Amino acid sequence: MKRNQNTLIQPVSYQGNGLHSGLPVSMTLCPAHAGSGICFRRTDLPGTAPIPAAAEYVTNTLRATTLENGPAKVFTVEHILSALYAMQIDNCLIEMNAAEPPVADGGALTFTQMIRRAGILAQDKPARTLLLPHEFSVYEGPKFIVALPYPCLRITYTSINSHPMLGTQVLDITITPESYEKEIAGARTIGFTWELEALKKLGLGKGGTVENAVVYSKTGCLSKLHWPDELVRHKILDILGDISLVGPVNAHIIAVLSSHKLNAELASKLLDFRRKEEL
Repeated sequence: MKRNQNTLIQPVSYQGNGLHSGLPVSMTLCPAHAGSGICFRRTDLPGTAPIPAAAEYVTNTLRATTLENGPAKVFTVEHILSALYAMQIDNCLIEMNAAEPPVADGGALTFTQMIRRAGILAQDKPARTLLLPHEFSVYEGPKFIVALPYPCLRITYTSINSHPMLGTQVLDITITPESYEKEIAGARTIGFTWELEALKKLGLGKGGTVENAVVYSKTGCLSKLHWPDELVRHKILDILGDISLVGPVNAHIIAVLSSHKLNAELASKLLDFRRKEEL
């Protein structure tokens, strides 16, 4: 279904701490003109160029997606990008006074509500939705992510985990602003107590709590679950954030145990194809 590009009617702001850095940050989502896309601007680094939310700016996928442009860097951007993408916001300038967006609710519900508060403005330029002529895939042992031709955006994710409360989780969903807000946006990032020490050594997870993350011990869960299958819902949230780096696309994305690394590799392949198509 064809549509025009969208931006926000007015700026909207949120303050909090980053999930991994734990540092305070103020983030403002600003309207942007048609054709400008999604960009980050580090207001604490005056004179630096904005960082486009595009696959070629990905420099790291360890535990989160990192984008860099020259000396300016932002990381753990997948949750805010997921919300903008699913809510069909094509043009937005994201201003932040630190490198990491606020963790907020641990998923993307806070960001989705911000977008609703700001209001959505249809612009006078059509959105160019990528249509796939064939499948695109990335494999890594038992893990994979595949994008197949499809008339809208659908995601099927399979998670397999040996934890007694997790096991195998499968979710298949067609993404619309309404289905995303109801079924995906509130799904939080997942963590395990035995990983905490390793995360600390990497300087990660400093802003995580049992409220803004789903934390599992070896036998139980320390957090109150929003859904029994919250893990697989958050994996779909992450895929949307990473695939947003391509722009609008119609595809059936099927993933098993996919990660930010595989998601980014698929996004890179799709973006290369999009640019060849637009020549």
